[in-house]
Amino acid sequence: MGAAAAALVLVMAGLLGAAAASVGDECSTTTSVGCGAGQWCFDCEPKLAGSHCVRSAATNPFQLVNNSLPFNKYAYLTTHNSFAIVGEPSHTGIPRITFDNQEDTVTDQLKVASVSSDKTLLLFYMSYLMNITSHRNCIALQNGVRALMLDTYDFKGSVWLCHSSGGKCNDFTAFEPALDTFKEIEAFLSANPSEIVTLILEDYVHAPNGLTNVFKASGLQKYWFPVSNMPKDGQEWPLVSEMVTSNQRLLVFTSARSKQVTEGIAYQWNFMVENNYGDDGMDAGKCSNRAESAPLNDKTKSLVLMNYFPSVPMKPTACLQHSRGLTGMSNTCYGSAGNRWANFIAVDYYKRSEGGGAFQATDLLNGMLLCGCQDVKACQRGSSVVCST
Repeated sequence: MGAAAAALVLVMAGLLGAAAASVGDECSTTTSVGCGAGQWCFDCEPKLAGSHCVRSAATNPFQLVNNSLPFNKYAYLTTHNSFAIVGEPSHTGIPRITFDNQEDTVTDQLKVASVSSDKTLLLFYMSYLMNITSHRNCIALQNGVRALMLDTYDFKGSVWLCHSSGGKCNDFTAFEPALDTFKEIEAFLSANPSEIVTLILEDYVHAPNGLTNVFKASGLQKYWFPVSNMPKDGQEWPLVSEMVTSNQRLLVFTSARSKQVTEGIAYQWNFMVENNYGDDGMDAGKCSNRAESAPLNDKTKSLVLMNYFPSVPMKPTACLQHSRGLTGMSNTCYGSAGNRWANFIAVDYYKRSEGGGAFQATDLLNGMLLCGCQDVKACQRGSSVVCST
């Protein structure tokens, strides 16, 4: 490295200061003391005394390793009830009386981190100049949710996202028109042409072509992955690189069996197995299929979905659940699914943990899927991360 570059690195290091903090380091949400890229300052009460830097960003396996394998050879961080966001204002004029499950917008859940901030930009140039890591690694930091669970209902003459019961949306359980969220997803796919998003719909829409009309209006149909291209009898999915090249980057699954024929929307359990949701899916050492799903070890379904969230969402307990039980359940479900690692890992309040949380659990799944290591970072050629099997 030349003298000018070395001097620049020294200047940058001074400007960065505490921005390079590591996961687990103490931090403050009320002062300028911050955390490194892909982290946020958080207090995981009641376990931790004070705030610490914890992960807030996924590792993108397409960028870190490759995108040349079938879609079912990767794992995707998934948010349960992605639309049920803390503080979302009422769109009906009636105060909402229902649960929330996430803390940031769908746009923020999906987003790829930019280098727009001074500190992130400095980190990028320091990494480049010192050859500590590649440009590819730097841009791999992102919130990184790649699958969204959405509950769709007929409401007010359209399709809305609601957290309701009995198949009926009410003014006090409605969050927003599905079109608004679909437009957020379209904006993400448009801005990120190498990314793939999966939608898993708990579907209570009965209006003929109700969902199709909203997908058309949002502009999402141009990214549609057709049912006719989905594998049957446990075959491999197309390569991610092929899906990107063909721009078929939106996978949509519905819980309504009839819509595979009437609207060309894939019936979820024709293509994936899924464990129990709610408290039944969090019983340590047990992983069994939900009623609608085939047994988890049915290998005629190429995708595996693992739920890990309680029946009643609670922010304080989510932190410890993601830090303690999530990895263990991943291993339990691996055995129950006929020695197959989950492709989707669905959680509430996905950023809450003591350290790595749902992000590290997803790294584990991708590591095992891609190279048999417990961390996907060990799969990268020349990585300093030791492969632990």
